[in-house]
Amino acid sequence: MKKTILIGGVAGQGSAVTSRFIGKIFCRLGYYVFNYRDYPSLIRGGHNFNVLKISDKPVYSHDNSYDIILALNQETIDRHQKGLNKEGFILGNKNFKSDRLLPIDTESILKKLAGPQILENDILIGSLFKYFGVDKNFLFEESKKEFGDKSDLINKAIEEGWNMVQEKEKTERLSDGNYLISGNEGISIGALSAGVDVYLAYPMTPATAVLHFLAKKQKEYNIIVSQLENEIAIANAALGAAFAGAKTMVGTSGGGFALMTEAISLAGIAELPSVFYLAQRIGPATGVPTYTSQGDLKFALNAGQGEFPRIVLAPGDAKECVIRTEEAFYLSGKYRTPAIIIGDKHLGESDYTFKELKNSKIAERRFILENVPSDYKTYQITENGVSPAAVPGQGQVVKATSYEHDEYGYTVEDSQSVIKMNDKRLRKKKEIEKEVEKLNPATVYGKGNNLIIGWGSTKGAIIDALPELPDFRFLQVTYLSPFPKEIVKEEIKKSKRVILVENDATGLLGDVIAEQTGVMVKDKILKYDGRPFVPEEILKGIK
Repeated sequence: MKKTILIGGVAGQGSAVTSRFIGKIFCRLGYYVFNYRDYPSLIRGGHNFNVLKISDKPVYSHDNSYDIILALNQETIDRHQKGLNKEGFILGNKNFKSDRLLPIDTESILKKLAGPQILENDILIGSLFKYFGVDKNFLFEESKKEFGDKSDLINKAIEEGWNMVQEKEKTERLSDGNYLISGNEGISIGALSAGVDVYLAYPMTPATAVLHFLAKKQKEYNIIVSQLENEIAIANAALGAAFAGAKTMVGTSGGGFALMTEAISLAGIAELPSVFYLAQRIGPATGVPTYTSQGDLKFALNAGQGEFPRIVLAPGDAKECVIRTEEAFYLSGKYRTPAIIIGDKHLGESDYTFKELKNSKIAERRFILENVPSDYKTYQITENGVSPAAVPGQGQVVKATSYEHDEYGYTVEDSQSVIKMNDKRLRKKKEIEKEVEKLNPATVYGKGNNLIIGWGSTKGAIIDALPELPDFRFLQVTYLSPFPKEIVKEEIKKSKRVILVENDATGLLGDVIAEQTGVMVKDKILKYDGRPFVPEEILKGIK
């Protein structure tokens, strides 16, 4: 069973909520769902749509052709009916115009229920699931779980819609249900699992959902979630909290991250552990703020002036978002250096389905001394470059400084001290590399003589395209710093053809590969219109 459903309307009509509810119902029937969101940067108006791909086998991407269009307005039909498959149809108000329309008299039902216009969505949901042969009582139960006290009127609308069409297909219940989570929810769950104490952010699409998610969890998890006046304040406040011993995280997108780079450099020299979530969107500057891109890769790798270790991770789906966020906290805390989780709009706002969610194999812990020596040195020079961490209030002087310093944190400018401290910080790189080698920094999927290389959210479309590329395997690079150069070099070496797939205009990962391995990847499939890849585009690009 594989179906693709497009749900469309204007902002404010509830296409996103409707789509996710439909996706959750299929998930609870045991099916796999991928949910893609597309919307302009308007609060009201504009054309919004979601694409749901539903299957009895795992799916990680959407398609640009549809079996069903659930239309909330005429514009959705006008824009998308050309994408209908041969046997496809449109479900919508009987007054809409299309020869593919399965008409529903939603106006009469709304008058009968004396309800708001938004109930039209629930009428169509009822009709959709009657078409698929889903028991209406199951829909009522799921509505109650999702909407609580509001579900009584919603269920009446669902039932009215359910009665309007005939059952055409029988949808069997496959299992007790699957998880449906977005990348941003994965980041949030990973932060909570890692023991985050403070999350600070200034709202910026597409990272804002993490702020909202964690804000709702403050009392349950005893954490602080706050929106300050701007991104500079947020980044520096996070470092202040880290100095006091809190596990801190901030979230933003490209323009906000640009304002945080001085604080990242401060974290580097002051050796303050901190996690930054960079959810990319298409630039430069404001660019196209509600669409996706991978154009900030080099920016993240080089954020902050000077030379110091930066940990940069790029999860490829929502499950990886959980695991890699836990690892970011662990590595940042252990090695007292900033970690950057780099995602994008497509990863953050798309919903993925999984049978189970797992934690990282590294346990959550805090790297703070319990017994601080009387002669404590904040920046003690050690063999591996990592100084034991203490926090103010433990009885000894603990310092943080943006100036070059000696082991106690006092300012120095003589050449030998400057060299010693730079060497100390940079020695941490080798230790981080050793640890990251154990965390699958790059993963190979499939078998074949030819190689596709990608990172981040391109994973989904590549994985879904692989079954139709029998002589190709896929190398997903998850750690960008430290870079798994030996793995990448070896996989390239044993391949006949190597093709890079990226959502940017110049092939930034290809540049990083060349820098780290000396190997130039010449064949590239690049997409930089703000829209993510679908499997068909990868197949076409390769063939």
